[in-house]
Amino acid sequence: MSTPAKPPSRRQAARLAAVQALYQWQEGQDEPAAIIGQFLDVRTGEAGEGGMRRDADKPLFKDVVEGTASHKDELEKTVSAALAENWSWGRIDRLVRAILLAGAYELVHRRDVPPKVAINEYVDIAHAFYGPGESTFVNSVLDRVARQERAAELAG
Repeated sequence: MSTPAKPPSRRQAARLAAVQALYQWQEGQDEPAAIIGQFLDVRTGEAGEGGMRRDADKPLFKDVVEGTASHKDELEKTVSAALAENWSWGRIDRLVRAILLAGAYELVHRRDVPPKVAINEYVDIAHAFYGPGESTFVNSVLDRVARQERAAELAG
């Protein structure tokens, strides 16, 4: 008999909602502040892909969305530098971009989050939407970003 998977934590729920918000932002539908408002005021408690769990870590959600949006150009450069030689930013699916940007934001700007935790959280999000190929890709890219940005912590 297999053990049922434990439900996502409050922080995992916040990260998943942040990726969904960043995807919406990349689609050009609204500014980050408006999207954050939609999630906090309307979409909290909604079931399904577009919602956010009521108990999600809302300060983390807001920080990841605002921080990623405000550092977008820097984060795109950081992620692009971590891509394999035959890959370009433009070739990456928008949802994978949102996952990579959010993960890179935490690796670069959230020193309170251990690098391995940030990588694992965003790989898990990739697993929620994609098969093993994309999850492996996200893991590889975020691992390179972590080694560039937080090598001392990974070595310790």
